[in-house]
Amino acid sequence: MPGVGTIINVCCIVAGGLVGLVGKRFISQRLQDALLKACGLSVIFLGLGGALEKMLTVATAADGSVSLSSGDTMMILVSLAAGSAIGEAIDLDARFEALGNWLREKTGSSGDATFVDGFVTASLTVCIGAMAIVGSIQDGISGDYTTLALKGAIDAVCICAMAASMGKGVVFSALPVGAWQGLVTATSTLLQPVMTRAALDNLSLVGSILIFCVGVNLIWPRTFKPANMLPAVFIAAAWAFVM
Repeated sequence: MPGVGTIINVCCIVAGGLVGLVGKRFISQRLQDALLKACGLSVIFLGLGGALEKMLTVATAADGSVSLSSGDTMMILVSLAAGSAIGEAIDLDARFEALGNWLREKTGSSGDATFVDGFVTASLTVCIGAMAIVGSIQDGISGDYTTLALKGAIDAVCICAMAASMGKGVVFSALPVGAWQGLVTATSTLLQPVMTRAALDNLSLVGSILIFCVGVNLIWPRTFKPANMLPAVFIAAAWAFVM
């Protein structure tokens, strides 16, 4: 049944978040800070690895020597520059924070100073990336939820560590994940012809760069505004059809 993958993913996020919140009660503030930095470092390398995988190619010369070459530099530059300009114009970061503030009030968490940052950071971490789109399309077209189930397992570990250091706002990242992946699943028949291999590669590359930015923010807060850079992933996907 279409949508099962997203339900599994959402349940994994909630379960991981609850485990993190329970564990938070038994660890010191010092350890919470250490967990946050460890999580940030992990997210940095997750994004860096995904970006380098798509950028670098191995070339073998006639003499048998092997070298690395990078590509897609112009696509990255245009996507991030144009995407950031669009995001800043409509201020997606402020809209994410407004949603976080609304959730904080509705859940009676007005005294939780980390709620909004936890919600925004976790939401961006688990929403950005090709797995969300590819898995949701597979789920909608054929009912194959394997990719989303794997994503859910990865998300659960990451959300658990975040919840232990940033609080319960992290758990509510399940809401945008459910909405975004549910939308992609519902429109999967329309998206399947558009999401070519080249488009997905571009989306994955730029999405990984945004994940890297999220990881940097976990260690050095407010360095980037990844939410305002989100339009870059759509420009990157469209680049495959114009270049």
